[in-house]
Amino acid sequence: MSDHVTLSFSDQGIATVVISNPPLNIYDLDMRDGLIEAISAVRDNPDVRAFLLRSEGEHFSAGADLSEFGSASSIFEARRIRWERDPWLPLLSLPVPTIAALRGYAMGSGLEMALLCDLRIAATNTVMGLPETKLGMLPAAGGTQSLSQVIGPHKALPLILTGREIDAAEALELGVISDVVDPMDLEDASAAMAEQLARIDSSIASRLRRCIAASKDLPLEIGLELERRLAHSS
Repeated sequence: MSDHVTLSFSDQGIATVVISNPPLNIYDLDMRDGLIEAISAVRDNPDVRAFLLRSEGEHFSAGADLSEFGSASSIFEARRIRWERDPWLPLLSLPVPTIAALRGYAMGSGLEMALLCDLRIAATNTVMGLPETKLGMLPAAGGTQSLSQVIGPHKALPLILTGREIDAAEALELGVISDVVDPMDLEDASAAMAEQLARIDSSIASRLRRCIAASKDLPLEIGLELERRLAHSS
């Protein structure tokens, strides 16, 4: 994939992507290109039944490499170039259940990457936040949308406006993450969760995810009709 991204497939149908750019696993162009390549390979593998995103080292990711902005004519031009090399939408469009395992810092685009996964499990030492507002910017990888969809706009608004950091306990209370574990148990716990999801029939998992995604946009009666139709489809 790249020096910062590795991809592996298990016999159970779990695709695991590991990011590594010590010490903070900051997203640079090389990591984004590696993620695009890895996620594309997962998408094209018909045997994959679940996707796990995790990191090496003490931190999931402290966000984007802001030094990349220095080579562009403006911060807006730098962001335009980055958006053209975008792993976020490919991740969102994966057809299988997705999990992110968080530890240490999960900030900025690091947190945004995790928010595009179906489930997030975090170590007790995880610190999360979208600090872009403090830097005079909007979140660069969809955080205004993904966080609002995960926990609702009323809970997301103060976090995004203030750029406040939250710990794992508060993230669990708000619904940002689905589980909290000891840092020593994170790898095993996230792998066990991926194995559980991989045991679900792939067509069932796909239809469940489609129903849940539709619930964000459709009126209730139309959503119920979609659920009934998918429940009876082969």
